Amino acid sequence: MINVIKVKDYEEASDKAFEIMKSYLKPGKVLGLATGSTPLGLYARMVKDYKENNTSYKEIKSFNLDEYVGLPIEHPESYYAFMHRNLFDHIDIDDNNAHVPCGLGDDLEKNCREYDEMIDNDPIDIQILGIGSDGHIAFNEPGTAFDSKTHVTDLHQSTISDNARFFDNDISKVPTQAVTQGIGTIMKAKNILLIATGSNKAKAVKDMIEGPIDEACPASILQNHQDVIVIVDEAAASLLS
Repeated sequence: MINVIKVKDYEEASDKAFEIMKSYLKPGKVLGLATGSTPLGLYARMVKDYKENNTSYKEIKSFNLDEYVGLPIEHPESYYAFMHRNLFDHIDIDDNNAHVPCGLGDDLEKNCREYDEMIDNDPIDIQILGIGSDGHIAFNEPGTAFDSKTHVTDLHQSTISDNARFFDNDISKVPTQAVTQGIGTIMKAKNILLIATGSNKAKAVKDMIEGPIDEACPASILQNHQDVIVIVDEAAASLLS
């Protein structure tokens, strides 16, 4: 079931997302985190709350959705570095509790299996998601099986092109593969909070909420989840009936 909350703009969306997230910032909770521009406002509010209200993350665990294949964690565009730069370095979370998939090594399939096992042992209480303009969630591109687990995926050319801006606009520097939680893995989260802003997300939002459940729009499977909140600004909600 998808519950839609409409807000004015990105700042209000971030405020609302933090209002929901705050109830999960308690000892023993497990957070599912995302990268990209969508959750940055939420993370800024989490850092502000930590500094002003001493909200502790010492007994909280987190699992990120994805990571590029072949990018060392020291690379500024690795998602490991992104999470430290935008959240982990500013709160008191234990590094051993902050998990990001591993896109390095000789046995990526083993890395994927072990990541799923960790999530099975510590089920995610709330999963933060964004949505791609083609309806993808994490790096689950259109056509990904709904029952997929954490896996290595080839990135679509449109995704590689979209991400070139983070690599000096040099498409040759953009990784062509990623390790991503599968759609089946994401659907195991107890609660899901998806944020979508901007007119470029409007069609994906409409397909996710009002379209058929179809692997052509990976996010449409969220219609089958028991507890999903979607926060949309006016632009992203513009095609909803």
